[in-house]
Amino acid sequence: MNITQKLISSHLVSGNMKTGEEIAISIDQTLTQDATGTMAYLEFEAMGIPRVRTKLSVSYVDHNTLQSGFENADDHRFLQTIAAKYGIYFSRPGNGICHQVHLERFARPGQTLLGSDSHTPNASAVGMLAIGAGGLNVALAMAGEPFWLDMPKVLNVRLSGKLTPGVTAKDIVLEVLRRLTVKGGVGRVIEYTGEGVAALTVPERATITNMGAELGATSSVFPSDQQTLAFFKAQQREGDWQELLADADAEYDEEINIDISKLGPLLATPSSPDNIKPVEELGQIPVRQVCIGSCVNSSYSDLMLAAQVLKGKKIHKDVSLAISPGSRQTLQMISENGALTELVSAGARILESTCGPCIGMGQSPPTGAVSLRTFNRNFPGRSGTPNDRSYLCSPLTAAVSALTGMITDPRDSIKESAVSGIPENYIIDDSMIVPPLEDSSGVIIERGPNIKPFPIRKPLEESLKIKLILKVGDNITTDDIMPAGAKILPLRSNIPAISEYVFSKVDSTFSSRAKEAGGGVVLGGNNYGQGSSREHAALAPMYLGIKVVLAKSFARIHKDNLINFGIIPLEVQPFVYDELQQGSELEFPALAAEVRDAGSITFKDLKTGRSYSAPHGLTQRQREMVLAGGMLNYIKSQVKR
Repeated sequence: MNITQKLISSHLVSGNMKTGEEIAISIDQTLTQDATGTMAYLEFEAMGIPRVRTKLSVSYVDHNTLQSGFENADDHRFLQTIAAKYGIYFSRPGNGICHQVHLERFARPGQTLLGSDSHTPNASAVGMLAIGAGGLNVALAMAGEPFWLDMPKVLNVRLSGKLTPGVTAKDIVLEVLRRLTVKGGVGRVIEYTGEGVAALTVPERATITNMGAELGATSSVFPSDQQTLAFFKAQQREGDWQELLADADAEYDEEINIDISKLGPLLATPSSPDNIKPVEELGQIPVRQVCIGSCVNSSYSDLMLAAQVLKGKKIHKDVSLAISPGSRQTLQMISENGALTELVSAGARILESTCGPCIGMGQSPPTGAVSLRTFNRNFPGRSGTPNDRSYLCSPLTAAVSALTGMITDPRDSIKESAVSGIPENYIIDDSMIVPPLEDSSGVIIERGPNIKPFPIRKPLEESLKIKLILKVGDNITTDDIMPAGAKILPLRSNIPAISEYVFSKVDSTFSSRAKEAGGGVVLGGNNYGQGSSREHAALAPMYLGIKVVLAKSFARIHKDNLINFGIIPLEVQPFVYDELQQGSELEFPALAAEVRDAGSITFKDLKTGRSYSAPHGLTQRQREMVLAGGMLNYIKSQVKR
């Protein structure tokens, strides 16, 4: 077996490990972050379970730490008290980004992790199967329910050679994105093998597994080997380590080969993570902002690389450099070893240990200016600036460019390998992680006025006559459907309020038109719903009455979220997409019956008189969920209390 097969087989509770067949796996650990966690815990609470049934569940606060009103602070209190009530670890605001902290303190080889954030596969760097999902799936996992998915293909990315000076792990994953695109990982787990893996540290591996989310992959996996052991020893967690390797005769569904010694520094140019170009081909492009951080490149190792480049120098007068340490541990370490002083002396602005600019929570770049970011996404407007020009790169490219004021090839100034590796010992201080209580009977859950009841969809209609209220193109992201940012994210536990912003970046009239029409249908192109796992991109449209989404193809997590909330995702042929127009009235004459008994859904465009049929691809379990009006309705009668 390969590593992925070993992880799945050891957790398989239903189905057969045949590609494309629906399977269910048990979940050992869960994580949530505050932008998705409030809703996930409201969903868990609605199930009536007295305490989480996982081996470990952790609630993190890392997205919404900007307290410009009462909403975020209230939600932090809600999250801490509900964690105390239900047996969940609580990582307090300021302790760090969920993926960085989880890798440092909780990830374990051989276990499974389900997280309500699309970058949860970050933890697969240590040989666990970590998967991003919607909050409702995570709530179910906390209730002891298995996680259902289609058995993925396993794509072997075989790395040979060794990185050269100026080239980093970020450039490896950008090369994978260049080859596979943002759709290339759909239905796959990407497993990294080969001689090139042995020299990659756990933080470097985490950079690669983290950005597997941008490929649409179910997860990305590295072995648990001597590099993993060195990391666990440095974290004083050697007892959590176990070796996990692929068998010598392991087989894979697909394979690509990358000689990393031939890679140069790469950039994802605006405005997609797969719009990859070599740095050396871009020419002299002025840079006005550089941001180093986010869950993909904010580790101690990453910041030490930047500090080595900036030591004794000053950033360009036209550049604003912002640095977000990924965890409190990282911040403590660069404070003690002097690297923080070097960064500040160079002119860096030090931000909180949070997601921050990556999700548009501050540090929006100037109008028309190039922002060079070590982040994982550069979707249009994600930075908070309309028509932004965001480039993604490694910490080395970012730091060197901050000095020159131009996008600069780091190989021009780094003649020897800039290496930080991992320290012999990390600083261990878990005082900002609140452990669960043994006796939580006296805990009172604190709810601010911004926390509204969880909306429930009614059972599926027998038939529908409804308007197609929006037609969009390819690669629509969950940021397009449900934007983030400092204005909107604080409303995440208030679905009536946040629903006012559905598709606001695409069509500012969408919410009002949906309410006026009493709901409707959305039509999308290829890879509809790519990006983050935020279930609000399905939940808020459900609240507005969206019943069906038609698209040429769907991103995995968003498709699951639509089904979870009783919205039917139907894949349509390109000619159907071309013929249907926004404003058309569609009739689904036998909707419930066809979900129940047929393999496809028929519908008619009442304006043109043309009839169409689209396969729904629902499993028997998913049929029952949709008929019930979503997973929560369905599961409440299934879960043992």
